[in-house]
Amino acid sequence: MTVRTDPRAPTAGRPLATPPAVTPPAVTLSLFARLLAACARALAGPRRRLAGLAGRIRRAWRYEVHAFWRARAINPNAVLYEAFNGSGMLCNPEALFRQLRETPDQARLRHIWALKNPRAARRDFRGDRTVRFVKSGSSAYYRALATSRYLISNATFPPQFSKRPGQIYLNTWHGTPLKHMGYDMVDGAFGTANIVRNFVSADYLLAANPFMARQMYERAYKLDGIFAGRMLLAGYPRIDRQTLSPEQSRAARARLAGLNLGDREIVLYAPTWKGASFAHPDDDLDALLDRVRQIEQGIDSTRYVVLLKTHQAVHALAAGRADLARVLVPNDLPTNVVLGLTSILVTDYSSIFFDFLATGRPIVFFTPDLADFEQARGLYLAATELPGPVCRTAAAVAAVIGEVADHGRLPAFSQRYRVAQHDYVGQDDGAASARVIDIVFRGADPARALHESPRPARTSVLIYLGGMKPNGITSAALNLLGAVDHDRFDISVAFAKSNAPARRASQRLVDPRVRQFARIGGMNGGVWQRLVRRHRGAPARAFAAEFTRCFGDSRFDHVIDFSGYGPFWAELLLHSPPAVRSIWLHNDLAADAHRSVGGAKRMLRGLTATFTRYERYDSLVSVSPALAEINARDLAAYAPQSKFTVAHNTVDVERILRGAAATEPATELEAEPADPNAASAESATDSAASALSAAGPRAAEQEPARSGIFAPETDVTTTTFVTIGRLSPEKNQARLIRAFALVHARHPLTRLVIVGGGPLKAELSALIRDLNLSTAVILTGPLANPFPVLAAADCFVLSSDYEGAPMVILEALVLGRAVVTVAFASVHDALPHAAGLVVPQTDAGLAAGLTAFLRGEVAAGAFDHEAYVRRAVAEFYRAIGVPDDLDAELAELAPIERLAKR
Repeated sequence: MTVRTDPRAPTAGRPLATPPAVTPPAVTLSLFARLLAACARALAGPRRRLAGLAGRIRRAWRYEVHAFWRARAINPNAVLYEAFNGSGMLCNPEALFRQLRETPDQARLRHIWALKNPRAARRDFRGDRTVRFVKSGSSAYYRALATSRYLISNATFPPQFSKRPGQIYLNTWHGTPLKHMGYDMVDGAFGTANIVRNFVSADYLLAANPFMARQMYERAYKLDGIFAGRMLLAGYPRIDRQTLSPEQSRAARARLAGLNLGDREIVLYAPTWKGASFAHPDDDLDALLDRVRQIEQGIDSTRYVVLLKTHQAVHALAAGRADLARVLVPNDLPTNVVLGLTSILVTDYSSIFFDFLATGRPIVFFTPDLADFEQARGLYLAATELPGPVCRTAAAVAAVIGEVADHGRLPAFSQRYRVAQHDYVGQDDGAASARVIDIVFRGADPARALHESPRPARTSVLIYLGGMKPNGITSAALNLLGAVDHDRFDISVAFAKSNAPARRASQRLVDPRVRQFARIGGMNGGVWQRLVRRHRGAPARAFAAEFTRCFGDSRFDHVIDFSGYGPFWAELLLHSPPAVRSIWLHNDLAADAHRSVGGAKRMLRGLTATFTRYERYDSLVSVSPALAEINARDLAAYAPQSKFTVAHNTVDVERILRGAAATEPATELEAEPADPNAASAESATDSAASALSAAGPRAAEQEPARSGIFAPETDVTTTTFVTIGRLSPEKNQARLIRAFALVHARHPLTRLVIVGGGPLKAELSALIRDLNLSTAVILTGPLANPFPVLAAADCFVLSSDYEGAPMVILEALVLGRAVVTVAFASVHDALPHAAGLVVPQTDAGLAAGLTAFLRGEVAAGAFDHEAYVRRAVAEFYRAIGVPDDLDAELAELAPIERLAKR
């Protein structure tokens, strides 16, 4: 075992742990034992355990197959197509597939379609050795995904997908959006994770028109400044399919023979899907069928037939309904072929109308829920901009169809229609498929078809935020994201995607100008590779592949591990393409490594592994000068002193004041399920804002009930001391409780409020009972919004054994609270000059500080928070290696420690 001496260890020469080597036989036995144990647990449990075991085995097998084929050669002639995650041979992939098969110089290609149900398609292409089909999600699918040179999708490939060198990925998407997409949706960032990951992996993104390129790709999915591939404005291949010869029209109508068309013209009702999730759309088929019937009743049914084309997300629900059989368009007939047969389109918010513009035929918008939809989802075009009448009832739709029957067109909308054709289908001349093939498969110069962003390049920065738990690191990161200059810097953040309510609430508070890479899935590799990684660590090539899986072809000028507590992300960020790399040190990390909770040093192994990465980072950034000296001294075995630098945390004054002004009762934060293996490392730095961050946007409207924390009858005469922080050993709230007991015995009109949760809650509760302080000391638990408590208290108190830069002190200063804190190494960096009182780290010393406040000897100081934030942001720029033109700005600003004044 490799040994590094820990200079902070109590015994000289004490090693920081490193992962032990494990021989292959040991790994094999370990794997066998684990499988036996899993089988035993499953057999001993209910049926759901068996199902769970089967699911795990299937997932493990898929990873195994994918890993095997990712190590094999890429087939230079293979093309993999997938549309709507396997729903059918549809959309742009289908149009390109048809064109490629008819292109003589592409005859070498072998075409692979990924379908959820490939059986029917196999019958249609029986005997054609150039075409084969695989079931989406099967072993054959992952083989094709790993070994095909060309990859074509109109949606997304699964989380395991990571483009290999030599593969060419074309993402066509599935339409120009009318309804809001991506970040433009409410809570839209949460659903973008796999979409953005696919987009930045693509060599080519196809845009049907400049609006789609600009509004959807660049803005709604925040690709402006990060997309390294080529965005093509070559028209939409699927629209080529709308131009039908007489023979093609007859063949297509024959496929609709079961719908009793006869010679009647088609009125196609094609609504979009509704609901909160594409994977689980609303079942509104009864309402849709009722609308079809109402339209039918109001039109000349000898001339027109009304057909229903459901969205791909809804079709599986519709296909099983017998009452829809007479009107439902089959899913295996490409939508654009149906549009080629259609005389009048009736839709609501579907992108299908953009395609239909190319036909020049009438469009009717049937939107009975327009106001509700606009509020819930949002639209890019107002009703007054749509190229057709907007109807609220089926009777109104029928009346418009009657007008078309009489006049052949809708004259009132002619000008608007022509403008829409120019803006949205100006590229579509029936040859889009040929242009795309020329660029992607022949390597033709795409210059004429490229969309160029007019925005000037900005310095790109990737920041790993940490676990997004409600703690001081998360709060500091959120504050920083709001303070940086977004006109100068293009900011991306990374974190693990989570459904935990508190973490999702933190994600919602990320500045809307910031791009989010929420990591989903895990590193590719088989069982053997995973076990080796667990015991020996992953090889460099595995981390490089994982960076590509997470960030595609993205390039960053600066890469930052803002958390600094986990070896996985510390290593992963070192495998970005060339960049200036920084890692943050939020605390006395050598002390943190040896922090003991319940007799176990849970962070020792992980932090030691993180320390070993320091020498490969360009800068090691502590959050105060004193802390930088401590870390440089105690971690000298891992990096030279020249790499240690300083950048103070920023503070979000607006959020603090907004939270303090709240008027409604607060709620206690919902705790996440306990993880016995978690070290709670990132809890080392506390903040009142972190609790507010975890509560989400509504937290600012909440306040702790005064009857539960501040009894109204004693508010005037009782002095309230408050502390905020995790209930863990290094915070030493036990010392504060003992000190308060000494003060309370002499000054009974005092109370202590302790805000926070953690592993020592039971121990501290017992201490309060033992000292007979149950009516004077309140443990609130972690509050959704602690700022009203902090604002209503008389004095903030800190009793920690050690700290980095406790943001809660700055928050107290912003709210004008007096501060009493024990002395720790970085205390004078954490407490700006002339603010508060520093006392010895003893019960008696802290009691003396509380008594000094009661005597009026500790006053609240004014805090120049604007100057503080300006300097902290300038320090951040310098710490990450931004060019030295910021040095002059730093020189003009007062030192952080002088920004408090009487």
